[in-house]
Amino acid sequence: MTVSDSKSERDGAGVKPVRILLADDHSILRSGLRGLLEKEPLFKVIAEAEDGRAAVQLYQKLAPDVVLMDISMHDLNGIEATRQITGSDSKAKIIILSIHSGQKFVAEVLKAGASGYLLKGCEFTDVICAIRTVLTGETYLCPQIATVLRNDYLQRISRSDLPPASVLTPREREVLQLMAEGKSTKEIAYSFNLSVKTVEVHRQKIMEKLNIHSIAELTKYAIREGLTSLEG
Repeated sequence: MTVSDSKSERDGAGVKPVRILLADDHSILRSGLRGLLEKEPLFKVIAEAEDGRAAVQLYQKLAPDVVLMDISMHDLNGIEATRQITGSDSKAKIIILSIHSGQKFVAEVLKAGASGYLLKGCEFTDVICAIRTVLTGETYLCPQIATVLRNDYLQRISRSDLPPASVLTPREREVLQLMAEGKSTKEIAYSFNLSVKTVEVHRQKIMEKLNIHSIAELTKYAIREGLTSLEG
């Protein structure tokens, strides 16, 4: 993770800049987006995170005005990181960046507490518009997503049934992600400072709740539900 000078900077009119945290596991993408953002007079990138866990830590430390968060990151994905941040700060302004346009991903992101959803192929003007929109307290969906969801998204979220992943606790979702990413039981236990036995209990409960009984099927499930991805 990287952190910029945290001093409050002001322009000539005495207006505070919008303090932005970038979270993406591709350094080239972070660098490019940072360069574009900092060309805007009132935008300042104060820190960068290479995964969801670092994003949560930096948010708690720096309290940025806006977080631009990639959805597919190793160790802790953008949806789970968003849940953790909004769980401790319901006013957090988080905009998800994603290659996924399916309604399932958008629904999960919004239920996690995100304020906006952008496709990575969008125009930079959409990024600026999203930041300005969420700062007013509104939700922002890029035009492509709004088009995709117009016919079926409202119908889906009006139903009372929850997505299958919601039957898992936050810790179980984290364990499932690491399992799907090929981490061993010992590695997962070390990540959470838990005993191997406790992780095995989590794994058993995950399998029982999802009625899935092999790591291969759990991995497919995690990818299908957006908990992890096949990206390297």
